[in-house]
Amino acid sequence: MKLLVVGSVAFDAIETPFGKTDKILGGAATYIGITSSILGVKSGIVSVVGGDFPQEYLDKFTNRGVNIEGIEIVKEGKTFFWAGKYHNDLNTRDTLATEVNVLENFDPKIPDSMQDAEILLLGNLHPGVQLSVLEKMNQRPKLVILDTMNFWMDSAMDILKDMIAKTDVISINDEEARQLSGEYSLVKAAKKIHTMGPAYVIIKKGEHGALLFHDNKIFAIPALPLEEVFDPTGAGDTFAGGFAAYLAKKGKFDFETMKSALIVGSAMASFTVEKFGTERIEEVNEADVESRLKQFKELTTFDVELQ
Repeated sequence: MKLLVVGSVAFDAIETPFGKTDKILGGAATYIGITSSILGVKSGIVSVVGGDFPQEYLDKFTNRGVNIEGIEIVKEGKTFFWAGKYHNDLNTRDTLATEVNVLENFDPKIPDSMQDAEILLLGNLHPGVQLSVLEKMNQRPKLVILDTMNFWMDSAMDILKDMIAKTDVISINDEEARQLSGEYSLVKAAKKIHTMGPAYVIIKKGEHGALLFHDNKIFAIPALPLEEVFDPTGAGDTFAGGFAAYLAKKGKFDFETMKSALIVGSAMASFTVEKFGTERIEEVNEADVESRLKQFKELTTFDVELQ
């Protein structure tokens, strides 16, 4: 199955307790595209960059077989830029700069070559932009996966609810789930979000793993304990990319397949945090993924005998 990714391709400047970077490649669609290529899935990116975006970065996508016909280049504009500094616990950060630049007037254009994509992954953008993507597709994809954030809940809740109503899978963190639902219990929050439209609700809990809800069923996974975590930037996007790419690979959207996809997403995210930006995920191959999935299995498989 084809995976269509709509989201940011950007520059990041990152500072953590372990070091700092100048402008490097970033953006949700970047992490998702790289991740899908590792899993051997055909994907295409719809985004916008400025004339300052290096050709070598575009080549990184094409060399991996990622379709970039949907990446618009505004030659007189500048690429989206974010700079942030993480605190010692790496769970909290300060945004030092956000330059929206060409993303401010982003009008997604779906190339003909990706109109038949069966899975649509909508990265964290204004919900109005996300809705416009669905309207521009010749037919609705078989699965629509939505990522959003509390900023849009604060500033565009009505249109966000319209987007959520057209979504099959929503992926948000625990804080966002509580804000969206008005419920503190994540189980109650997921039930309320189900009534808004999505059949599947993923609630991410950072270093504490993730939860998957469907009907009255719940599946929980841990995050893989790592000796070294350098940079959490892009981990959530890599998670989404691994999740969506696995579903594309299997061509099934039932609860059992979603459970496996959640584990694959978490495994992919565990690579991203080991180096700055996309550096680590660019090194990963399918054998590395298999090895890490075995670690997950060992972490979560056990037998219990009370007698």
